[in-house]
Amino acid sequence: MAIPTNIKTLLSGEVVEWARIEFKETWDPAASLKTVCAFANDLDNWGGGYIVIGVEEEDGRPVYPLKGVPAEKLDKYQKEIFAKCKLIRPAYMPIIGVETYQNKHFIVIWCPGGETRPYSSPKTMDKDNKERIHYIRKSSNSVEPTDDEEKDLFNLANRVPFDDRVNHKAEMSDLNITLIQNYLKEIKSSLYEKSKTGDFVEVCQDMNIISTLPEYIKPKNVGLMFFSMEPDKFFPYTQIDVVQFPSGLGGNDIIEKTFKGPIHQQLRDALQYIQNVIITEKVVKHPDRAEADRFFNFPYAAVEEALSNAVYHRAYDEREPIEVRVENDRIEIVSFPGPDRSVTLEGLKSYRVSNRRYRNRRIGDFLKELHLTEGRNTGFKKILDALEANGSPKPEFETDEDRSYFITRLFIHEKFATVSDEEPKRSQKGAEKRN
Repeated sequence: MAIPTNIKTLLSGEVVEWARIEFKETWDPAASLKTVCAFANDLDNWGGGYIVIGVEEEDGRPVYPLKGVPAEKLDKYQKEIFAKCKLIRPAYMPIIGVETYQNKHFIVIWCPGGETRPYSSPKTMDKDNKERIHYIRKSSNSVEPTDDEEKDLFNLANRVPFDDRVNHKAEMSDLNITLIQNYLKEIKSSLYEKSKTGDFVEVCQDMNIISTLPEYIKPKNVGLMFFSMEPDKFFPYTQIDVVQFPSGLGGNDIIEKTFKGPIHQQLRDALQYIQNVIITEKVVKHPDRAEADRFFNFPYAAVEEALSNAVYHRAYDEREPIEVRVENDRIEIVSFPGPDRSVTLEGLKSYRVSNRRYRNRRIGDFLKELHLTEGRNTGFKKILDALEANGSPKPEFETDEDRSYFITRLFIHEKFATVSDEEPKRSQKGAEKRN
């Protein structure tokens, strides 16, 4: 089998967070089985994780030069991994692949969050051991849960995140092989070559976007969101509405543009539209110095991160679109519902937010592979940094006590309206092309 990412991406830590990757120089049954179990339990809905065998680690980072797994040990290790994973209860089997990088072999064990948690594994590999532990991940470690954490884990039993659920109304024909191949090619997955000649169902199984029962093969919701031509057929109002109010909220002029299709494509299309139509650069020249002052009404990086976060965190079982409201002095990005209750109202006001549990554990991984969003709990910082670099006012993040909605509010550059003697140039990326 193959994994839906590539070894170079895992070694970089730029797409999958270090806390979700464990490097092992050799196959260690006792330690590795605990990690497989912990990733399967996925207490915080991070999407599980990866074990990479053949890489020495120091402080959770790979040590170079990479060692790899000797070719003569590949089959032996894989057989042992399959055998030991059968000790996990209830039944759980990760996806195991052999990757080649820098002329060396590595075994990658992909452990997505399981559907029948909580999972347990033996505390030791001793023959007379009868004690089992529901291991969980804490930062970069696989540990025994506290009593409260174990209760929390049992409360999550059979509560599979919506994006990872099987869609019983869909058929395999609703998944588009061209969309799948385009994705695999873009992220440089080893699955791309297999997708051109291999069995379609096997490719989808390797990507974990379909059910695993051989007698009942159905797409998962995340597969339909990314690889169906019409995801709104299964999830009504899965769309982004960009609405402009040139005359203000009370005016008669409204310009509306709706973006549909696979969620990563509608995100890209909406961002391109905003960049071309909404974002404007202005230049202020000074008689006493050569350098001009340049700034944008809204920095693209802040808009990109805010809208990507909305696509990542919205609920796809609610019939509400994401709405981007463009007024004369602000952009508001509205999505439903609001954040997890671990995000406090006070934290939003002070920009100190740490979301403990994620609504969509699979969507984030796909978006990160496509570089459409970054690591967990980094979105606010990226927005703040982009606004500060542009000289823009600080944003506002709003929700209510019931967490029924979430608004990101970006304000126009305070000097933008006062600068009228220079011709504006459209968007950061388009500015050079138009001059």
